[in-house]
Formats: sequence, structure tokens, C-alpha cells
Amino acid sequence: MGQQQLLLIVLGVIIVGIAVFVGISLFSSSSMSANRDAVASDLNNLSALARQYYNKPSSMGGGSYSFNGWDITTTGLNSTVNGAYTATVADQMITIVGTGVQTGNNGSTNVQETDYVTPAKDSIVVVN
Repeated sequence: MGQQQLLLIVLGVIIVGIAVFVGISLFSSSSMSANRDAVASDLNNLSALARQYYNKPSSMGGGSYSFNGWDITTTGLNSTVNGAYTATVADQMITIVGTGVQTGNNGSTNVQETDYVTPAKDSIVVVN
């Protein structure tokens, strides 16, 4: 009877160990996905602010149909709890790179997405 109980305890420990490993694995995957979604949301907010600047007349502090002069630091969203953002501004396009706080798919660098903002639309590209 003692050997049977010992075998059941060992088997229970193995099953619990596997369950913990699977749980940790699912949590880290969910965490990365949530950070990627949060970075995309921040990029959408920044692109909306950039388009507002583009459409606003210069007499009201806008760009008068140009992105020139738009500065990401004036939005207060260049760094959030979700990540850090940098922008490269051209006359008719802004490239905003968002780097998240969670490790991405490759396991060595953080989540990274790039948003290409034009007057008509924007497109977000997942880098990692």
C-alpha cells in the first residue's frame, strides 16, 4: 500500500508541474498579445492626432495640409505604460515606430509595430 501511495504522489506532482508550465506559457503569450494590441491602439491615437494637425489651418496651430511641424513630444504620448514611440515626419507622411514593453515573437527584442500615416489612411505593420 505504501508504494502505491508514493506512486500516486509522484504522478500528481508530475501532472501539477505540467499544468504550471502550460499556464506560464499561456500567460506569457497572452501578455505579448495584449501589449501588441495596446501599442496598436496608441499608434491609432497618434495617427488621429497627426491627421488633426494636418487638416487644421496654420492660423490655429495646424499644418495647413502638411505634416511638417508635427512633433510627437507635444502629444504627451511619446512614452506610455504600453511602450515608447518615435516619429519621422515628412510633408505628406509620418512614420511612427512603437516599441512595447513585452518581449516579442523572436524572444530577444520587444514587441515593435510601425504605423505609416498619410492624409487619407494609415497602415500598421507588425515588426516583431
